[in-house]
Amino acid sequence: MGLLEQCEELFKTSDLYEVLGVCKGASDSEIRRGYYKVSLQVHPDRAPGDELATTKFQVLGKAYAVLADKDQRAVYDEQGIVDEESDTLDQDRNWEEHWRRLFPKITLQDILEFEKQYKGSDEEVEDLKRLYLQHEGDMDLIMESALCCTHEDEPRVKDILQKAIDAEEVPAYKAFTHETAKKKNNRKRKADRERKEAEEMEKEMGLNSEDSLVAMIKQRQKSKENGFNSLISDLEAKYCKKPAAGKKGKKK
Repeated sequence: MGLLEQCEELFKTSDLYEVLGVCKGASDSEIRRGYYKVSLQVHPDRAPGDELATTKFQVLGKAYAVLADKDQRAVYDEQGIVDEESDTLDQDRNWEEHWRRLFPKITLQDILEFEKQYKGSDEEVEDLKRLYLQHEGDMDLIMESALCCTHEDEPRVKDILQKAIDAEEVPAYKAFTHETAKKKNNRKRKADRERKEAEEMEKEMGLNSEDSLVAMIKQRQKSKENGFNSLISDLEAKYCKKPAAGKKGKKK
């Protein structure tokens, strides 16, 4: 399966710009920041041992590599294809090391500061409106994709999107304005289940508050600054494997 097909399967779009959450005319720095932001959300440490999470992180790295390469980007923009046999997408490339070279000095304080500045910012509002349009108001998909958000942030996210609808900045999708109580409850049950699974994993692995990323997340969620997302775990690259070779893919 080629890169564009993988993007469609994993990110619900074959558009590399949409995968990174940027517009087609984005600058190099905007593309890099887009990659950084999405990498926080899809890093395999969110689901240790989950091969799909590893694949998603690898595909994201490949999408960034194409758009960060001047020649590859030009070919993609003009012809809608990706040369997956190029050096840019070398099958032996270590995407963990690539990520570390781009973002070598990420610390816990950096993460907390990023979250503090991001939540409630104009940037977050624009990101949420983009996700709203991309998923046509489906709150399940919006909450899965939104950065720095837990289930506890849902009322805040809904308020931001409702204000955008009222201001006629985005259309009033029925999926959002008439979401059923059953769908909302299913989302809450899923969030509760995932939280319980994280706690069980912590117990099974015998981790404590000093060596467990899960424990740090849980402790943070119980603090006054409720809602610390799994950005800590997202930033610890441990599970990235070498990507498999592919063929040329054509943009859909």
